[in-house]
Amino acid sequence: MIFVENTVDLEGPPSDFYYINEYKPTPGISLVNEATFGCSCTDCFLEKCCPAEAGVLLAYNKNQQIKIPPGTPIYECNSRCQCGPDCPNRIVQKGTQYSLCIFRTSNGCGWGVKTLVKIKRMSFVMEYVGECDPNLQVFNVFIDNLDTRLPRIALFSTRTINAGEELTFDYQMKGSGDISSDSIDYSPAKKRVRTVCKCGAVTCRGYLN
Repeated sequence: MIFVENTVDLEGPPSDFYYINEYKPTPGISLVNEATFGCSCTDCFLEKCCPAEAGVLLAYNKNQQIKIPPGTPIYECNSRCQCGPDCPNRIVQKGTQYSLCIFRTSNGCGWGVKTLVKIKRMSFVMEYVGECDPNLQVFNVFIDNLDTRLPRIALFSTRTINAGEELTFDYQMKGSGDISSDSIDYSPAKKRVRTVCKCGAVTCRGYLN
């Protein structure tokens, strides 16, 4: 359940906002969500699992917290794997496990998202289906669709996030060295239409792009 809160003004929830928990392709476009390989592990935490097949390390520790550096792709177990739903390599596909709230910000940023419960550091928070001093980091995740052009975008906490705190991430994704950085516009600033950032962070660059 997603809550909506406005204690700032009389503005109602965005009329064109729809909450979705998976990709919604444009009409006429179909996504092939069929993995080309799957594991037969009895213990995916100890054995060479799907990440090893993809040439990367298992992304999570035993507490379901991410342990790999930003920019490293995540390969979770998929529909071809013989492991069950409690597999330690099935985190993002379970969806968010926290109560979140869409709320009206008081600093002119419009609508934001905050957590209603405490979130431990390095935990999966939600998918992205910013701010200059973010508490979330972006990772590319591959489950059934292994096309590197079509990752699922997951947000993990960079520190402990207290209940009631706004969830933020850096739109420029500084430090992410994987294909997500291909979406960044590196053209000269004077040739870009720049969006003013109102995050209020001490380290704010002034613009989102």
